[in-house]
Amino acid sequence: MEAIDPKYGTGVLLLIAALSVALLLVLIIVVKLHAFISLVLVSVVTAIAVGFPLVDVPDALMFGFADTLGSVALLVAFGVMLGRLLEVTGGAQVLADTLIGRFGEKRAPFALGVAALLFGFPIFFDAGLVVFLPIILTVARRFGGSLLFYGLPAAGAFAAMHAIVPPHPGPVAATTILQGSIGLTLLVGVPVAVASWYVGVYLVSKFLGRRIDVSVPDVLLGEMNGGEKDAGEGLATKAPSFGTVLGLLLVPLVLISGDTVVDTLVAAGTVEEGAAWVDALGLIGFTPVALLITVLVAIVVLGRPRASMSRISSLLDGALGPICSIILITGAGGMFGGVLELSGIGAALSDSLSGLGMSLVVQAFVIATLLRVAQGSATVALTTAGGVIAPAVKSADLGDFKIALLVVAIAAGATVLSHVNDSGFWLVSRFFEMDVKTTLKTWTVMETTLGLTAFAVAAVLWAVT
Repeated sequence: MEAIDPKYGTGVLLLIAALSVALLLVLIIVVKLHAFISLVLVSVVTAIAVGFPLVDVPDALMFGFADTLGSVALLVAFGVMLGRLLEVTGGAQVLADTLIGRFGEKRAPFALGVAALLFGFPIFFDAGLVVFLPIILTVARRFGGSLLFYGLPAAGAFAAMHAIVPPHPGPVAATTILQGSIGLTLLVGVPVAVASWYVGVYLVSKFLGRRIDVSVPDVLLGEMNGGEKDAGEGLATKAPSFGTVLGLLLVPLVLISGDTVVDTLVAAGTVEEGAAWVDALGLIGFTPVALLITVLVAIVVLGRPRASMSRISSLLDGALGPICSIILITGAGGMFGGVLELSGIGAALSDSLSGLGMSLVVQAFVIATLLRVAQGSATVALTTAGGVIAPAVKSADLGDFKIALLVVAIAAGATVLSHVNDSGFWLVSRFFEMDVKTTLKTWTVMETTLGLTAFAVAAVLWAVT
């Protein structure tokens, strides 16, 4: 569905967006209305307020909902199945014990973050978080204290890699639009992402964890009762080896990496598009298919040696029930963001900001930040901001290194201030069982410090080169 022609100016559209966000927060925090109902209701009100013809409102609502649900539902479903098998067979405990044995108890959060940085190189934010969730929760349960100590370093690592480092779609799109070098953007992006993670995520998570206590949730991988207990009982009598668990986690990493690398090579013209082997790698590396294959491997390697297929099916069925709310709320968050995207707010902002008289690196960050706050999607903000500043970049005749710094600045702006119009905000909120207020005080703050740190690095390098 295409964006509508705005009936109002940029100021009015931004006012409508601000009032919509305020209404949503009041409904959820003050009125205590369920988040799913609140998101759908505010999406309808916003679509009408910005001027969608009534006949087009249902399509506008389904645009963001279907797109988000299509990507999130399969990832969460297969991810929680894999997580449950790792949990009840003792695989997550084995991995956590090995990790802690190598790094020590005090450095467990750092170890989780470093592991997430490595896994996050080819894997998207949501898929990485889903796969890592059982490890995060197992470590958090073992040592106690706020979940923020363990969850934010890992989640923030996936967020940093997803926003800043090719071959993730946002930085690749921005680099391509600005006619830069994807390879050099990768070489610049990796150290910036790592440094930004350490300062803006790891250190901040220690600060937040000491001040805000978030209990380890039970709903996904927690204490089993009733039928779930019966289904999982006895599966952990002989825990799998560390090598088995690590190999299992490497399955989606390898499959998705293969697809990601090939996509990058095709975009660069190195590999011919449409070749049979390229299409085959694309299929098995498609994230939901890669996770499906991983779950099947987990059933064979972890489940069948310990239980019958009927017990395994019962176990997996019990894992799916608690995540329905997560999937629906995340989809509704995508609905709200989609309505804002189609409303023309992004285009109006782009037109009004394209002539800003400021340094290109600052302009890139400001434009991406405003687009991120207005419509929620980091990838959309990256792509749109790249298009806005592309003419100025071409006129300035910049080298590839400075273009790479501009991509980092755009990625930084597209990271800050994650809030209620961002489906990732709701994914973290539901996975960690945090209410909206707590998520704003933790996840939003951490995303902002991550983005600001990345921008600071890019701005300093811009000034000295």
